Amino acid sequence: MAVWIDIKTSLHELNLFDDHRLLNTYPIGVGKMVTPTPAGTYTIINKQVNPGGPYGGLWMGLSRPHYGIHGTNDPSSIGKDVSHGCIRLFNSDVLELSSKAPVGTQVVIHR
Repeated sequence: MAVWIDIKTSLHELNLFDDHRLLNTYPIGVGKMVTPTPAGTYTIINKQVNPGGPYGGLWMGLSRPHYGIHGTNDPSSIGKDVSHGCIRLFNSDVLELSSKAPVGTQVVIHR
């Protein structure tokens, strides 16, 4: 399976795995009650550095249209249910994650 991402929205946690070996854990912000982060299995389909707006230093688009894993210009939102469904990381974390998770990486999202 190689590198893959497991996102636990209830714990505000993104885990990066290499097969069954945990490589790193990152704190995240997730969707609020009216716009929850969608559960399911997706793929990273694109990346954009410095996308502008609230997306911080990097955007990684998911195979579910309009959803992604991205940095934030509001670090206080990490650990909270505040987004429109996307997964937010600290900018330094999303840059590190992106260097280890290429386009095509599987992303599993669950509570």
